[in-house]
Amino acid sequence: MKALLYIGHGTRSKQGAAEAKQFLQAVIERIDIPIQEVSFLELTEPSIHDSFTTCVAKGAKEITLIPIFLLAAGHIKQDIPLALEPLLKKHSDIKVSMIDPFGVDDRILDAIKELVIGTVSEIRPKDSILLVGRGSSDPAIHQSFDSIIKGLGERLHIQNISVCYLAATTPIFNQAIEEMSRISQGRLIVIPYLLFSGLLLNEINLEVKKRQRQGQQIIHTGPLTKHKVIQDIVMDRANRKEILGAAINH
Repeated sequence: MKALLYIGHGTRSKQGAAEAKQFLQAVIERIDIPIQEVSFLELTEPSIHDSFTTCVAKGAKEITLIPIFLLAAGHIKQDIPLALEPLLKKHSDIKVSMIDPFGVDDRILDAIKELVIGTVSEIRPKDSILLVGRGSSDPAIHQSFDSIIKGLGERLHIQNISVCYLAATTPIFNQAIEEMSRISQGRLIVIPYLLFSGLLLNEINLEVKKRQRQGQQIIHTGPLTKHKVIQDIVMDRANRKEILGAAINH
């Protein structure tokens, strides 16, 4: 019997955890596979270990892991495989594969365009965009964001687009938003490249609201899951797991 095991990042934020679970439950209800479980890498229950074990207890002989991560970095390359290692040894009879994270997906870039237009109604030539990522020391993350910036520039026809990060690498959010605020001639549109609410999004919210109170023309679009296409992407990848899943060695 086949099973799907969704793996989210996890957060200390109760609101963020609830949003992630609600989002994944909506995906589960749209997929016709009998065994589907939700898990989190850290900070939020249930753990990967517990949900993997639940899949086995329900009779799963083939488990496809679906990481709910935007880009491939340390969590995908190191942390999730490390969490799986004892499970793969214990359940060597179970076929396990893992789908890649979303990556640089044109549908996400199209969705961001719609979120921006839905927030400001009309893009103006002098507007600026600050894209805010979670952050990672993995060089591939910077390459991915270079592609994302290029794609957004083509869609929104804005020349002044920069990226910054909330942790682990530079430029750091607080410094970048200060610099962008200084040079921006129009509105500053902040786009959190994050899926759910949480402490990281709260940091962005607080800074944007502070600057709004000071009279700055600054707004932000909210998390990417405000757009339904993110749910569609997860469902599509889950339904195409035979093509996308990469076998994990036991």
